[in-house]
Amino acid sequence: MERLLLLHGAIGSSVQLEPLGEKLEEFYKVSLLNFSGHGGKEIPVKMFSIEMFAEDVLYFIEKNRLEGINVYGYSMGGYVALYIAKNFPGKINKIFTTATKFDWTEESSIKESKLLNPDKILHKIPKFAEQLRQRHSPEDWRAVLSKTSEMMMDLGRNNRLKNADLSVIENEVQVSVGDVDTMVTIEETVNAYRHLKNGKLLIIPDTRHPIEKISVDRLTYEIRTFFG
Repeated sequence: MERLLLLHGAIGSSVQLEPLGEKLEEFYKVSLLNFSGHGGKEIPVKMFSIEMFAEDVLYFIEKNRLEGINVYGYSMGGYVALYIAKNFPGKINKIFTTATKFDWTEESSIKESKLLNPDKILHKIPKFAEQLRQRHSPEDWRAVLSKTSEMMMDLGRNNRLKNADLSVIENEVQVSVGDVDTMVTIEETVNAYRHLKNGKLLIIPDTRHPIEKISVDRLTYEIRTFFG
C-alpha cells in the first residue's frame, strides 16, 4: 500500500486533516504531522519559516524511513512540499496541493498578515478565536498568529517559489484551487501549473479556501485519481 503524508496549512494543525485521512486510510498508509509551533507543539524562539517547516517534514521522513513518500499539502502545506521538491530532490515523490498561495509580494503579504490580528479576531469572530485557542493549546494561539504574520511578511520580501524555482521541479505535481477561493486566485494557481515541468491543474467547483469548506468526498476522489 502506498504511503501518503498530509500537511496542514498556516495557523492550522493535523487535526483538521483527520477527516480526510480517515477517508484515505482504506487506500493508503496515511501519516500526519504538526509543523513546529502548531497543534500544541512548542513554539520556537526563532521566526517561523518555510525552511523550518521543511526541516520538520524532512526529519519526519528520515525518522520513519519514508523517503519517496507522496504528499498532499493544503495551503501552506503544499508550499512546503514544493519547496522540499525543489531543494531536496528525491525526498518526496508526487505532490498534490490545494489552495496554496504562490503570489507572494510585499503587497499580498501585507494583505494576508492583516487577517491575522488576534485582537480583531477576538472582537469580530470570537468562535474562530476559541477554535484557534483549542487547536494550539497549551501554546498561545496569539503567538502562532504573530509568528505566522512575520513569516508572511518575509515571504513577501523573498518568495521561495518563484516561477524559476517551480520550473526546475521534476516531481509530478497537481495544483488545485477552489473556484470561489478569496485568498488564493485561480490566476496564480494556473501560473504555477504552467511553470511546472510535470504539472496538472484542477479547479474545484463551488469551493472556498478553508479546509473545512472543502468536500472531503470530492477531495478523496481527486487524490485517489492523481496518486492512483
